[in-house]
Amino acid sequence: MTNVQDGRDGRKVLPPGSTIGILGGGQLGRMTAMAAARLGYRSVVYAPEAHSVGGDVATGHVQGTYEDTAALARFAAEVNVITYEFENVPEATVAECARHKPVRPGIKPIHLAQHRLREKEFFRTSGLGTAAYQRIASEGDVAAATTLPGILKTCTEGYDGKGQVRVATRQEVAAAWEKLDRRECILEAVVDFQCEVSAIVARGLGSEVRCFPIGLNEHRDGILRTTAVPSGLSPDIEQQARNYGLHLAKSLDLVGLVAIEMFVTRDGRVLANEMAPRPHNSGHWTIDACATSQFEQLVRAICGLPLGAVDILAPSRMVNLIGDEADGWAGYLADPAARLHLYGKGKARPGRKMGHVTYVTPTR
Repeated sequence: MTNVQDGRDGRKVLPPGSTIGILGGGQLGRMTAMAAARLGYRSVVYAPEAHSVGGDVATGHVQGTYEDTAALARFAAEVNVITYEFENVPEATVAECARHKPVRPGIKPIHLAQHRLREKEFFRTSGLGTAAYQRIASEGDVAAATTLPGILKTCTEGYDGKGQVRVATRQEVAAAWEKLDRRECILEAVVDFQCEVSAIVARGLGSEVRCFPIGLNEHRDGILRTTAVPSGLSPDIEQQARNYGLHLAKSLDLVGLVAIEMFVTRDGRVLANEMAPRPHNSGHWTIDACATSQFEQLVRAICGLPLGAVDILAPSRMVNLIGDEADGWAGYLADPAARLHLYGKGKARPGRKMGHVTYVTPTR
């Protein structure tokens, strides 16, 4: 493996030719491996599956459960640095990997992102505004519920709208809590928002930071459907959103990427909703319409390279292809404004992200 080099500012630089380990074999790992290869890096994916879409494009693929310490050690021996492509990798797995090689962004971001209540409390203690919320973990909590109307969410394992129920009364809270198997939950107040936005921030080994332009997001059924850049929002709103992202990255002391999804209320406030310490769906537009993609930026950050510019090259609108929408690939390829990305997944299922298309300088 390639030896590390000292950068001009004292950072330990992993030069091209080094190997990046990626925990998780999904589409984010796939696009990270592709970006790494373009810069001359190898990548090895670790995943429980014998086959993964990330492994399809990586240099190597190690199969093993997230609890298999021997397989994790073999994986770590093949790489110079390790990152993760989704935040539900067990915290113990990240800690085990960190015994062998640097893991970036590290344990703290994943510890917070895996638990909605911890995440919200971290936002608050870091000075980021949030919607009102309260813990629901007992019948007493249900009887004392006041954050209504609200959304009851499991504290762990929910994503893309899963593990959450909208409620308006304590009776509905009780019924929803039963439906969610009486697990520890967070009850979040419904926000009267005008739109949803996201900020994606990269932070390097030398604390250098870059915030990608703010994306304007549209969700349907709990799943991100579109992201538009520029957002079209006022400079003040965009600056609030950028400040939230920059402050979060600094508070986490992370090396890598973090995305933060936010509400913009009708009275002009920005409220933090969720974070993800890895590349984010709302940043896929950067592959085709930004000076540096979010995936290349992650590679730069964790390898100690200078962070890339984040200038918008052209206005764009990213659209997720859910389920059998990807079957329309021929139509997207025929559109001169469209940039099609398919993830190589075998079977389309309702709610499954099969790819995305980015319209550059769209007229629609």
